[in-house]
Amino acid sequence: MAFDDEDRPKKKVAHEIGQDLSLLSVEELQLRVQLMQDEIKRLEADMARKRDKRAAADQFFKR
Repeated sequence: MAFDDEDRPKKKVAHEIGQDLSLLSVEELQLRVQLMQDEIKRLEADMARKRDKRAAADQFFKR
C-alpha cells in the first residue's frame, strides 16, 4: 500500500536558533518568520500580564 504525500502526517514546522537556512525555500523562511513573530507576540502578552499583576500587587502592598 503506497502513501500519497497528502496522506502523510504534516511535519510540524519548528525553528532552531542558529539553524542552517541554506536548504530552506523562501516559503519555508516566510513560515518560520511568521512563527517567530507569533511567538514574540505571545511572549510580549505574557510579559504585559505579569507586569499588570506586579503593579496590582505593588499597589495593594503600597511598594
